[in-house]
Amino acid sequence: MMPKSRFLIALGSNQRHVRHGLPPLVLNAAIAALSERGIIIVKRSSIVRSLPIGPSKRCYANAVVIVETPHGPIHMLKILKSVESAFGSRRGKRWSRRVLDLDIILWTNGAFSSRHPHLVIPHIEMRRRPFVLRPAAEIAPDWSDPVTGLTVRQLAYRIDQT
Repeated sequence: MMPKSRFLIALGSNQRHVRHGLPPLVLNAAIAALSERGIIIVKRSSIVRSLPIGPSKRCYANAVVIVETPHGPIHMLKILKSVESAFGSRRGKRWSRRVLDLDIILWTNGAFSSRHPHLVIPHIEMRRRPFVLRPAAEIAPDWSDPVTGLTVRQLAYRIDQT
């Protein structure tokens, strides 16, 4: 049996889904879909509302989960992309409206980088995203960013001070 890895996954939605409804319900359904794919949901944050980045005018529902799996980062990314696809493909430009966005933020085994598929852990933008750091600090305050050495709690505090 493969050893278990834990990942911190960010979820976001700013578009209604025909079956699941409004963005907060989309996040709940996405968490259930991860579980249905054999991913163990260890802990989940509250759902927070955030303003959009980029051209979208719709506010987001955001949350973070800690998951456990025997899979490594590449396989985990494939699972996340399959869940996103099951909720409908993205349309339009980067940062435009979307039914579901799932991102790997941190991994218990530290930093990771891959070109094909493109994947960088820790997530490149996490240190600048309060809608990721605040929910992450709620459920994983002592997880460390392997690049800066700071905990999620410290990163969230810093972003709240700016």
